[in-house]
Amino acid sequence: MDSPVEIPYQSFIKTDRDSDVSLYMQIANQLINAIQRGYLPFGTKLPGTRALSQILEVHRNTIVAVYDELFAQGWVESLPNKGTFVIGKDQDKPLEIKNFEKNHLENYPKTVGFSFKTSNILDNPFEHSNCEYIFNDGIPDIRLTQIDQHSRIYSSILKRKAHKIGQYNQDGSEFFKKNLSQYLNLSRGLPISKNNLLITRSTEMSIYIVSEILLSQGDTVLVGELSYFSVNMIFQKAGVKIQPISIDDEGINVEEVRKICEKQKIRMLYLTPHHHYPTTVTLSAQRRLELLNLANEFGFIILEDDYDYDFHYDKSPILPLASADTNGMVVYIGSFGKSLAPGFRTGFIVAPENLMIEMRKYLGIIDRQGDVLMEHVLGEMIEEGEINRYLKKSLKIYQERRDHFSLLLNEYLGEFIDFQKPSGGLAIWAEWKIPINLMQLSRNCTHNNLFIPKTLLYQNKDLTGMRLGFGNLNFEEMEKSFEIFYKTAKSIS
Repeated sequence: MDSPVEIPYQSFIKTDRDSDVSLYMQIANQLINAIQRGYLPFGTKLPGTRALSQILEVHRNTIVAVYDELFAQGWVESLPNKGTFVIGKDQDKPLEIKNFEKNHLENYPKTVGFSFKTSNILDNPFEHSNCEYIFNDGIPDIRLTQIDQHSRIYSSILKRKAHKIGQYNQDGSEFFKKNLSQYLNLSRGLPISKNNLLITRSTEMSIYIVSEILLSQGDTVLVGELSYFSVNMIFQKAGVKIQPISIDDEGINVEEVRKICEKQKIRMLYLTPHHHYPTTVTLSAQRRLELLNLANEFGFIILEDDYDYDFHYDKSPILPLASADTNGMVVYIGSFGKSLAPGFRTGFIVAPENLMIEMRKYLGIIDRQGDVLMEHVLGEMIEEGEINRYLKKSLKIYQERRDHFSLLLNEYLGEFIDFQKPSGGLAIWAEWKIPINLMQLSRNCTHNNLFIPKTLLYQNKDLTGMRLGFGNLNFEEMEKSFEIFYKTAKSIS
């Protein structure tokens, strides 16, 4: 066994006197690391406290504290008149100390030492760019968020007695669910109670939970052609067969749905009826009723995703399918607080109570308690009417942005594209009149300081279209973006 003086402690024990971690714990952790990795094997005699303090140039009391820590954790034993020794199991071949430094704790393994499954389906489709101007698929402008107001409510909750905050269980704040159920009843015609609600972190989490419970490998799910790519990824991960249904000016083709149902078993129909993603088309009231009748007749589930229900400008939105569902065929998902700061947004699922019981089991594994304080803030914003006042202010701004964006889109690119100004939402669907390579357009725009992510581009032999978000852009940013867009499109058309 190596004697204490033969082990180059100074080469692998590095200390930082400016660190927040105490000096003795830095040394103790590195000695433990050496023991764990076999560089200080069973039976190794450690130097005396005075000797090691001189080697490492620290006070002797520091080394006394180090050895006390090693002893307390069970790594060493002290034998009277003999010294301090590493304890543990014998090793066939002690590892060489000279190799320790290159395998130091700071050098974390680059790869795992075991096999694991990988998924091409779940590859991240999102891109990042440092461009000054960016088109997205329709997200709110966080610069409009009234942070001071949110902070005031949040702070007041932290300071007051927590009698309401304590009203939560494993699936979130009862106070928030009570207020949210009342809000959805009044705003969306959903005659529900808090027992019909599951609070999630996002639309994607909601759909993941639904797919885990309601879908089995080999099931057929109908989606609009085109459809939301993130949702398709979740369905593909579940091992289902995705079958597209054509979309026209009134939404999904109901007759096409019927013909498919007459030929095969359909498990689920996924819809974004308020504004179809990505084309922004609103599903007509008549077709909503027809789809409900088909679901009742053929027994398939309707998964209704109202991702941007709060954003409507020209008229009141058509009520969700779930508001007219009397047979429990619709599972309704949505988001709340989408126009608020990112940390204040949440997702939810609405369903009959027996399904909700099963969903809570899954949520209990994924997100057992959620963010109770944030949920309580949202509950108070509903109870005090603050959310309605905030939405009213933000909707006015987003409507002005929609109108200005439409004006610029027609002015700069009217010769190239066709589009309809949507009645709501935060994005516009544009189809190109002329042949153009959208990927090339995106790359060239990036070189000119305008970023257009590939997730906004839809191109095949029959279609060349783009989903362009306007919610995050002010008037000046829109004008700069369209100047770049026009020049780039002109150069490659």
